[in-house]
Amino acid sequence: MVMGEQTLETEVAVIGGGPGGYAAAFRAADLGFEVTLINQEERLGGVCLLRGCIPAKVLLEFATLIHDGREARSWGLNYGDFEIDVDALRERKDLVIKRLVNGLGQLAKQREIQIIQARAVFEASDEVRLQGEKADVAHVKYDHAILASGSTPVPLPGSEFSNGGRIMSSKGALALPDIPESLLVVGAGYNGVELGSAYAEMGSRVTIVEMTDEILPGMDRDLVKHLARRLKRILEAIHLNTTVESMEEGEDGVTVRFEGDVEDREQRFDRVMVAIGRRPNSQDLGLEHTGVQVDEDGFIVVDEQRRTDDDRIFAAGDVIGGPMLAHKAMRDGKTAADVIGGKAAAFDVRCLPAVVYTDPQIAWCGMTESEAEEQGREVGIGSFPWTASGRALTMGETSGLTKLVLDAETDRVLGVGIVGRGAENLIAEGALAVEMGAVAEDLALTIHPHPTLSETEAEAAEAYLGLSTHIRSDRR
Repeated sequence: MVMGEQTLETEVAVIGGGPGGYAAAFRAADLGFEVTLINQEERLGGVCLLRGCIPAKVLLEFATLIHDGREARSWGLNYGDFEIDVDALRERKDLVIKRLVNGLGQLAKQREIQIIQARAVFEASDEVRLQGEKADVAHVKYDHAILASGSTPVPLPGSEFSNGGRIMSSKGALALPDIPESLLVVGAGYNGVELGSAYAEMGSRVTIVEMTDEILPGMDRDLVKHLARRLKRILEAIHLNTTVESMEEGEDGVTVRFEGDVEDREQRFDRVMVAIGRRPNSQDLGLEHTGVQVDEDGFIVVDEQRRTDDDRIFAAGDVIGGPMLAHKAMRDGKTAADVIGGKAAAFDVRCLPAVVYTDPQIAWCGMTESEAEEQGREVGIGSFPWTASGRALTMGETSGLTKLVLDAETDRVLGVGIVGRGAENLIAEGALAVEMGAVAEDLALTIHPHPTLSETEAEAAEAYLGLSTHIRSDRR
């Protein structure tokens, strides 16, 4: 061993400290392996915790409080005029992140996981070189590695994100630099509509531009239409079939030129948030020194066990593609660790639930109606409008729908979609129904407490069977 080129040997090396990485490291340690976690950042948590899912939910919860405060006036409760303290909101967001980061650190310490802050570059199938001033060693040699390097937001062609600039990624928007008078959101996917609607509630005049002909492309239109009605009320404008031709950033704003279905081709905004997707962090990792294969879009190729084409190396999370969701990354990482531990494990889930945290929320799992039809299935639909829900009426939240997608031949639940307040919590029952192969009668015969929003899932099943109590439905 040459001085300055020290090599650390470990059984499992995990590269990346996000949900896929720390979940893999924790599971591997629980299985009795000696684990070293290599993370470029000082803190564990990755994009989700540090500048994604968690700070976004703080901001969205704040927006919900504003909305509820305004709606309270119709109930006879008047809070008066709101005054937003951005500094206090930023401090609360940072406190939430700090508590969760500290919790991860304690869990890693309890499991005796060695954490190294550095960038890892593969030199061989069983070794990485560490880059970074804080690394005490130069190399890590391992029996197995789990690569969970994550993803990065994609800027518009010809532009780049800069710290403190007026053209932001979601990371910049979540840093809460201020509440701009006007904000352009480029992209009407879940990220764009979530943060766009939150800033609109806080007082910004928000415009969303989307290159396709619909917001939230690919999602069930029966669900999206409930959200679309609300967005039309709170947003300045939504321009579909429209692209950004150019952006010019100045000291006091951004001048944007549009191409497509928009009357005013040139407009000026205080800030612009670009939310057009993410790309995998698979570049410059030294993968050419291993047997790992990368597809044409830069995603690492893995099998159901999350094993790459190199037997020693596994991969998890955003870098392998699929829905870029934290809970999917966690299952990836745990699957890889279990396989290394000799367990009969694979990523073989029937459904992967997802949520758009707008108001109303949209949640879904399994197949959509169109996906089931594309498979040539005879599709049955059971749906229950929240206008018929006693609990929704007591909450003043009747803009909602619970929808079941079923195989009409077997009555098996293929998918569930919910739009409305609290859909994030309701979708778990739908995911369980799909995962266990439940049929409509299973949901209908499960007694749900009344009055609750959860009973809309039983009511939707009863509607499909022609037995609904609270809406008129034809008996099958």
